[in-house]
Amino acid sequence: MFDYTVGTDKSVEEAIQRLEERLKEEKFGVLWNFDIKEKLQEKGLDFQKEFKVLEVCNPQEAFRVLNENEMAGYFLPCKIVVYEDSGQTRIGMPKPSALISLLNDEGLKQFAKDIEDRLISCIDKSI
Repeated sequence: MFDYTVGTDKSVEEAIQRLEERLKEEKFGVLWNFDIKEKLQEKGLDFQKEFKVLEVCNPQEAFRVLNENEMAGYFLPCKIVVYEDSGQTRIGMPKPSALISLLNDEGLKQFAKDIEDRLISCIDKSI
């Protein structure tokens, strides 16, 4: 699977708040919290599900990966989604290891796995 996704009984907003706290512990900041429901409704579309996309970044890690391979910048910043699905809140992300594998750069695979493990830990501590 290209993603890591879990469910929680928390509301979307509660899940985001907890997630932001956990991300700070790992020195990741939320660069952008994109509200897809709001944007689609603004465009006249009747989309009713809560669906937020968080773009997160750890500046030191971004610096490190870009110095290794600039093509890795295509996958920055990392995305984490928080959304409603059948009455439950879901938190998920595309796995950095799955994305980095597209570059065929062996040196970056362990780096991506480390970032992935840290982000998964943040998600798991948020549920």
